[in-house]
Amino acid sequence: MTPFPELFDHYLTAFGSTISVPLVLYKALCVAEDRIGLGELINTIFFVSGICTLLQTTFGIRLPIIQGATFAFLVPTQSILALPQWSCPYTEAEKGLVNLTDLPNYGSPEHREIWYSRLREIQGAIMVASLFQVVIGFSGAVGVVLRVIGPLAVTPTVTLIGLSLFPAAANLASEQWYIALMTMFLIALFSQYLREVNIPVCQYQRGKGCGTYKLPIFKLIPVLLAMVVAWGICAILTAAGAFPDESTGWGYKSRTDTKISVISDAQWFRFPYPGQWGVPTVSFAGVFGMLAGVLASMMESVGDYYACARLSGAPPPPVHAVNRGIGMEGIGCILAGAWGSGNGTTSYSENVGAIGITKVGSLRVVQVGGIIMILLSCFGKFGALFVTIPDPVIGGVFMIVFGMITAVGLSNLQYVDMSSSRNIFIVGISLFFGLSFPYWMANHSNVINTGSDIVDQIMTVLLSTSMLVGGVLGFVLDNTIPGTPEERGLTKWRSQDVSSSSNTAGLSVYDLPLIQPLLDKMSWPKYIPFCPRFDSSVCSCRDKTNKDHSHGYTHQTDDQKGDTIGKNVGFENDDTRL
Repeated sequence: MTPFPELFDHYLTAFGSTISVPLVLYKALCVAEDRIGLGELINTIFFVSGICTLLQTTFGIRLPIIQGATFAFLVPTQSILALPQWSCPYTEAEKGLVNLTDLPNYGSPEHREIWYSRLREIQGAIMVASLFQVVIGFSGAVGVVLRVIGPLAVTPTVTLIGLSLFPAAANLASEQWYIALMTMFLIALFSQYLREVNIPVCQYQRGKGCGTYKLPIFKLIPVLLAMVVAWGICAILTAAGAFPDESTGWGYKSRTDTKISVISDAQWFRFPYPGQWGVPTVSFAGVFGMLAGVLASMMESVGDYYACARLSGAPPPPVHAVNRGIGMEGIGCILAGAWGSGNGTTSYSENVGAIGITKVGSLRVVQVGGIIMILLSCFGKFGALFVTIPDPVIGGVFMIVFGMITAVGLSNLQYVDMSSSRNIFIVGISLFFGLSFPYWMANHSNVINTGSDIVDQIMTVLLSTSMLVGGVLGFVLDNTIPGTPEERGLTKWRSQDVSSSSNTAGLSVYDLPLIQPLLDKMSWPKYIPFCPRFDSSVCSCRDKTNKDHSHGYTHQTDDQKGDTIGKNVGFENDDTRL
């Protein structure tokens, strides 16, 4: 039986980040005021997240980890859409460069073709770039890639994802700073000051009847809860006439009645399908730019795998499981591109944290949550509901979320000796140049002129992507400036890789479903990097029987695995937070 409270926790925890991505991208995609279209985009990203969650938990890493939209793809996506050929005429109209009356009406077929074409370009870039992740994962090259990348390269890469997104947060928050600050205050109140407060709720258990369950709601969904409360306060203030009625007035976009029509206009049922926006297009510039997001997403996911295994009570994931997980994420990104979510998918750290809080890490809980995401995304009014969130509320949420991404990137410096002038130099230069040069490129988009349009576009996208510029600079400096492994943080960094741990009992949780008994009878799977029983030292002459005994496998049925991973796990520290 799937515990409903834990299912509820996992599902709501994924909400905040998932809806944030389309709300960041819709202006760059030129969706503008096509609110029905934005609702369809939100539904699509939930639909794909549900599918990818089922694939990852069934055939991928086989851990209770939710797949959802990734912020790592936002920066390269914005760099691609900043190319002159993808400039949005509606954005130019807001700046007074184009007459709005000369443009198609919002939501008309002509307007939709404008943002469909941009979305198709992003679709193609994601699909082709994600092939790199599939190859890296299923070929077993993940370990090689991660061995040449240290914390001084990861820090600027991840940190610049958050820092480079500050204009989106600032622009939305500036529509009404009081509402944005109130939203920020509520998130801080719920996530920091009230995180230890549990709310008793009713619960029914078979054989025990009705009872109460203490829900750590402030720990699990502080962002979503703050968003809903701020949304409600805006509704009250709108009814009280506190906001101006004129669209040019400061605070007008805090009103909750300006977008309410989208709920009635949206379809009740709409099934997202591959190619719903048309056939994806591919360009060299888009693919090369998106590779930066793919690499950043891979690095983040590997860390999530080990954290999820630790918190759910499973043994550290072996090499074959990590390889399969990364490869499956690549397949998930290809599906996200085919469906047209405007983004890829990655493992959600937020839900890994939810396991630490609830002490329940069941595959069944996460898989049922994925199914619910798929079902809800087929209701057109579900996505339309999120379109009605006032802009300043979204701006306040972005201030916190993007700030947290920045802090996560900086947290990698815990492995590095920051008393070393060498490391201070690398971090400072990588971050500052990673912001400065793309800023200059954004204001001089036609400065690169090699004589080849393809080369010009590739160079423009790459040099406009702050996370790529900063990450590459950090990687080059870290690997060329002399420094000891301890000083560079490599010793502590690599000690986190526990895939070669001698404690391998219970590794059957990473077995492939249904076909594992058949694979056990064969000898060739030890040569396949993503198959259970994979031997990383392929030249070993040990026979299969000894190897199986040395790995300590205890076979279980798929149902047993799904219901027992992490169930009733004991933790030394009850306040486990990622």
